[in-house]
Amino acid sequence: MVVVPVSGVTNAYAAGKLPGIAGPAEGITATPARGSFPEIIGNAVKSAIANVKQGEQVAAAGLQGKASAQEVVQATLSAELTVQSVVAVRDKLVTAYLDIMRMPI
Repeated sequence: MVVVPVSGVTNAYAAGKLPGIAGPAEGITATPARGSFPEIIGNAVKSAIANVKQGEQVAAAGLQGKASAQEVVQATLSAELTVQSVVAVRDKLVTAYLDIMRMPI
C-alpha cells in the first residue's frame, strides 16, 4: 500500500504517479482555478461554448465526408457531456439561490 500525503495527492495525480490511477485527461489541468468568481464562471462558459461549437463543426465535417464516424461520435459525446455538466451546475446554482432566499433574516 502506498501512502501519499494529502498535500502531494494533487501533484502525484497530475503526474500520473498514484498506483492504479491514471493522470488527468489531456487538456485538463489539476491545478485549482485562480481569479474572481465571475472570471472563473466566464472562463468555464467560454470553454463550454467552444466545446459545443467544436462538436458541431466535427458533425458537419462528418456529414460532408471529411471526418470519420469515430471522430463524429467522440465530438458529439464530448458536446453532450459539456451540456449535461452546464445544466447540472445551473441546477445547483438555482437550488442554492432558492435556499438563500428562503433563509429567515
